[in-house]
Amino acid sequence: MKVLTVFAHPRRESFTGALLDQFLAGAQEAGHEVELCDLYREPFTTFFRPEDYAQFEGGPMPDDVRREQARIDAAEGLAFVHPFWWWSFPAILKNWIDRVFSDGWAYHFELKGAKGLLSDRPVVILGSCGSSARTWRRYACDDAIRNEIDIGTFGYCGLTNVTRYMFYKVDDRPDLRERYLAEAGEIGRRFPDPYEQATTEDA
Repeated sequence: MKVLTVFAHPRRESFTGALLDQFLAGAQEAGHEVELCDLYREPFTTFFRPEDYAQFEGGPMPDDVRREQARIDAAEGLAFVHPFWWWSFPAILKNWIDRVFSDGWAYHFELKGAKGLLSDRPVVILGSCGSSARTWRRYACDDAIRNEIDIGTFGYCGLTNVTRYMFYKVDDRPDLRERYLAEAGEIGRRFPDPYEQATTEDA
């Protein structure tokens, strides 16, 4: 399977970067062909530009957008590795989606509402966050993110097979960090089959 992996973190040597490395290694061990899209290190303009309004006016999209769309079209699976900041994507990833998931390619408005146009394929999200699992659950963060991202972004565009894994605060917890990295590798090896993450309440 060809897996396009989108990474969004300014520090490649971060814990999130280590999750990426383990996921990619596991996926390669399983025989997947992996392509990395590192948003902070690729020559792609992530802010929405005036030319991007062409999608609403029947005109051609900018070449850099079409290149990203071609990468997604060629992928049989999609992976996203990023931190959750303010209960959402980092801005650079949100802006990439704003430009690339365009009207007429990712979705289309019809009289009965929007129709997703992307061919359904497995999507996996590996998300790091700075809070504990207990705090995350206390404020129902999973429900908010499921509505915003799993359903409101990917599902809206036709990608309904979304699995998300959360990796909580690892500061001063080398044991938890190592366990999480091992889990990221196993997620890559098992992709696209779900992996039952062993998250504890006090993680």
